[in-house]
Amino acid sequence: MFIQTESTPNPATLKFLPGQTVLEAGTADFPSAEGADASPLAERIFRVHGVSGVFFGHDFVTVTKSEGAEWDHMKPAILGAIMEHFQSGKPVMLGAASAASGHAEHTGEDGEIVSQIKELLDTRVRPAVAQDGGDITFHGFERGVVYLHMQGACAGCPSSTITLKMGIENLLRHYIPEVTEVRPVGV
Repeated sequence: MFIQTESTPNPATLKFLPGQTVLEAGTADFPSAEGADASPLAERIFRVHGVSGVFFGHDFVTVTKSEGAEWDHMKPAILGAIMEHFQSGKPVMLGAASAASGHAEHTGEDGEIVSQIKELLDTRVRPAVAQDGGDITFHGFERGVVYLHMQGACAGCPSSTITLKMGIENLLRHYIPEVTEVRPVGV
């Protein structure tokens, strides 16, 4: 098994490509070791000293390191953990812990606008940020403001504010006049 490694715009995050499907659909975000028990792979990666976050996409795993940790020391252990997991035959996610679209549900009067926002995120934004090892999901819409949740390499990335304001906000405002601003949320 050969696992490729790619840097991301976030210097604290590396993208690992195991050459096979990680998740059939959706994404899974583990911003801390709590909750990683839903995934044998995430648990194994969190055992590596210095790992502070794990994120799964369709064909990649992104790993975020804690401040002060060095990739030179961590990378071989992470590669080993990923390889051992896929050779073990264990599932990436346990039981009903399957991934969903990631978007928050929205009930209320702005349903049509929210559908347009989600459609643009799914077709124009999410594929691009997945290339960088992250994901951006809809969190809410209120009085013209779109709230988005950034995951994986996007969470804590120095260029994420520019991506939100100059890229996503401009895109949504262009196609949906009711959108006036885009803001990030922490979950």
